[in-house]
Amino acid sequence: MTSSTVSGATAKQRSRRSRVLGRLAFLSPGLAYLIVLMLIPLALIISYAFFRRGRFGGVVYELTGENFTRLFDPIYLDVVLDSLKLATAATLIALLVGYPTAYLIAQLPARWKTIALIAIVMPFWTNFLIRIYAWIVLLSGPGLVNTVLGKLGLGPFEFLYNQGTIVTGLVYSYLPLMVLPLYAAIEKLDPQLREASANLGARPARTFASVTLPLTLPGVVTGCMFVFVPSFGNFVIPELLGGGRSIMVGNLIRDQFLKARDWPFGSALTLALLAVLIVLLLLQAWSARRA
Repeated sequence: MTSSTVSGATAKQRSRRSRVLGRLAFLSPGLAYLIVLMLIPLALIISYAFFRRGRFGGVVYELTGENFTRLFDPIYLDVVLDSLKLATAATLIALLVGYPTAYLIAQLPARWKTIALIAIVMPFWTNFLIRIYAWIVLLSGPGLVNTVLGKLGLGPFEFLYNQGTIVTGLVYSYLPLMVLPLYAAIEKLDPQLREASANLGARPARTFASVTLPLTLPGVVTGCMFVFVPSFGNFVIPELLGGGRSIMVGNLIRDQFLKARDWPFGSALTLALLAVLIVLLLLQAWSARRA
């Protein structure tokens, strides 16, 4: 092997090493963020789930599986079922409202599409808690809604502190997360497909069921996941709009950490919730691949 060949191979190795180091330099802030704020807390949660609660709270480092068997207690199963019911209701309502909205936005001229999309995401420009408290002001006894209904002779009504109000808050908070993926899926549709369906004699309803809906199904699944996942684990909306009368999984986990000081059981609940969400995300990815 000549010296020129050796020097060429060495130069290639140095070039490859410099590229790897450059990539690591760019990735290091993101990796540090993931490790410090996600992986380390997740590792603590996983480890706490296998230990016992101390007599006065905290963690006693004695291995046990009791925290996972407690998950099947009827009290906690009822909380999970209520959370599933409320999150599913919010997801279905968001889909029924969001699909026509996304469809109409997709039919607008380009200039108005931008304005409509800005209007959809505009609520995110305001703090989440401020928006929830605004609903409390609107729906309270002396609030704007009851004031208007009272002048019409139709009130007052008790709008707050029930499951219907919780679902309303969830739909309001996460509706943009339904509209945006639906809009992206509808926008990519070839309009000639719907025109061909109409030319073949299909009515608008048949065209929607046979052409539009199947081709936008990945957007439907993605939007449903974007709404269901945060709704299922939400604890702020049930606490504020529900008055704490309806407990969801998020409220139960928060209470275990902050009130009961049962960190091991709270960790087991967190892992169970995480497992459910991972399964749902895998199903969403599988359906997207099939579509």
